[in-house]
Amino acid sequence: MKLQAAAAAVVEKYPSSPHALAQPPAGSDLKPVMGDFGAPGIGHTLAGIADPLRVARDRYAEFGPVSWSGVLGMKIVNLVGPEALQQVWSNRDKAFSSEEGWEPMIGPFFRRGVMLMDFDEHLHHRRILQQAFTRPRLVAYLDMMTSRIVKTMDSWEPEAGFPVYTRSKEMLLAIATEVFVGAQLGPEGSKLEHAFEDAVKGGQAIVRANMPGGTWSKGLKGRRVLQEYFRAELPARRAGDGDDLFSVLCHSESDEGHTFSDEDIVNHMIFAMMAAHDTSTLAVSMLTYYLGLNPQWQDRLRAESLALGKPTLEYGDLDSLPSLDLAFKEALRMNAPVGMLFRKTVKDTDVMGHFVPEGTLVSINPYATMRIADFWHDPDVFDPERFTPERAEDKSHRFAWAPFGGGAHKCIGLYFGGMTVKATMHQLLQRFEWSVPDDYEMPLVWGTGPTPADGLPITLRRRTTDRPAQ
Repeated sequence: MKLQAAAAAVVEKYPSSPHALAQPPAGSDLKPVMGDFGAPGIGHTLAGIADPLRVARDRYAEFGPVSWSGVLGMKIVNLVGPEALQQVWSNRDKAFSSEEGWEPMIGPFFRRGVMLMDFDEHLHHRRILQQAFTRPRLVAYLDMMTSRIVKTMDSWEPEAGFPVYTRSKEMLLAIATEVFVGAQLGPEGSKLEHAFEDAVKGGQAIVRANMPGGTWSKGLKGRRVLQEYFRAELPARRAGDGDDLFSVLCHSESDEGHTFSDEDIVNHMIFAMMAAHDTSTLAVSMLTYYLGLNPQWQDRLRAESLALGKPTLEYGDLDSLPSLDLAFKEALRMNAPVGMLFRKTVKDTDVMGHFVPEGTLVSINPYATMRIADFWHDPDVFDPERFTPERAEDKSHRFAWAPFGGGAHKCIGLYFGGMTVKATMHQLLQRFEWSVPDDYEMPLVWGTGPTPADGLPITLRRRTTDRPAQ
């Protein structure tokens, strides 16, 4: 609330004064991108952090799907709506660089991850990485993660105020450490977890400078710790034949016989842990939250899991829980785990007829796109039935529902992420019942997407019967 009040005070002091980002070339029929910087220096940063959905909706209402604003001292073109997202993700004239777009945001911490690569180099690395996400590999990963989920939930103590986001984060980071790194938890695992957490938080810093003790500085130190660990482990992993992602990447090759260098593997491991763990944590905790608010859906999903007759999911069971699939899709729509993605123009181009000059930072906003009434009925209502074939609201446009991105950079780990969430929810539904207090209002901050700031407390109760709730 303090941040919202501060943002409101800034807006009142510096009211909007829209003007063009740049003038289109003379003689063209292109329109300028309209917007405003906001407060000197910080622009609209505070408002965007305090209430990103409201800010995106307001600017969409005022300027349409293409506008610009000042954020973190930079001018950024903001894109909302499936048509704008499609144009940038298709990138037919190769005008949009992912590497340069992400660099000022998370580059120092996740540089050379596959999402931060461009064009032919990106495709080259992606082809090799795909060998780590084949069906046999996913089956092995599911076996590894299931034992950790079971062990962790065995230790959960139900209570009023159970912080489901915090506990899910701890569990899924442990899973990422074991499944991706092959490291058992202990002193070494804890060191990796802390280093990884600091690297993730570094990309969220408001003060983006290497000041001792600052979030940015801690992130850089975390990156160094991760680099040193992976580099030291490389010889043993190349010599072994483990099923963890680290070992798999050491032996993966494309159909043409291309393999990764040692440095490639280090970079991909650091990025993969962030992409798999942080997004899955948000998906699990927010789906749990919405099921706590909507007990009829919680009961429906629990009855479905119990009817399956299996305490844990096998890979072939992932498509056997249709109601869970509907609810999972709706949770991703309501609270996109990756709320914004970034590009930078490497030449003059346009988006939906608006002139965007070379060197412009561009934010792609699937979070707001999936919460705009132009594309969704009652967009703020949790309604998984909207994804049924009879309604198919997600089919109104190819990118109306796009939590995994699109185009060449569509999330390579989307099946891994879905598998993680479904395996976790299947266990949670069978073991527990939960609710959200009537007067609870979830405070959100910005992480990879909108993130609970208070650990997301719920009232968790252990089930005492195998009979589906009525």
